[in-house]
Amino acid sequence: MVASREILTIALPKGTLYKPTLKLLEKAGFNCNELRKDSRQLVFTEEEDGVRYIICRPTDIPTFVEYGAADLGLVGKDTIVEQRKDVYELLDLKYGFCRFVVAVPKGRENLNLESRNHARVATKFPRVAEEYFRGQGLQVEVIKLHGNIELAPIVGLAEMIVDIVSTGRTLRENNLIEIADVMRSTTRLIANRVSQQLKAGIINPLVARLAGIVEEGGLEG
Repeated sequence: MVASREILTIALPKGTLYKPTLKLLEKAGFNCNELRKDSRQLVFTEEEDGVRYIICRPTDIPTFVEYGAADLGLVGKDTIVEQRKDVYELLDLKYGFCRFVVAVPKGRENLNLESRNHARVATKFPRVAEEYFRGQGLQVEVIKLHGNIELAPIVGLAEMIVDIVSTGRTLRENNLIEIADVMRSTTRLIANRVSQQLKAGIINPLVARLAGIVEEGGLEG
């Protein structure tokens, strides 16, 4: 049995990143059998692996890691950029790819970005949007929404949206056209700053093991 002080707590994301994250952990040699069961349980301990898992909403993972409730977390770069928590970003795990884009209603895509100064922009990611438009030298009014961003330009709440896309299907079905790429995102391994020092003997070999998997092709290798 592993002593409690040697247990590593890892925050895993619910949702679309959950299954590929388990696949990555299994490739790294961890037992994920309990994690794969259909259950509402949120905490799992695998003593033989020396790991405790907590299951979180992706947007909560940087908070759990920042405050030390988890030593490590796996979360999208988009969430890291938006939340700007005080955590170490250790490794790009190269899965969970998505893009941030600027989109406008079909028929208005021919106006260049510079002509949209002072426009209203709806998004779930206000920091990402503000930073992008500031970098373009534009002043815009950013309106934060919590969902259904595509609705904003349809009903006149905003002229543009900044949102995450994977296939682009939702944009097409709502007659929206991409006009600019904002950033690209993949899943990252993050660490609590204190844990990174106190548990370096556990964390560093794990990071090296995951980095090796990524170099060999990641989940597809």
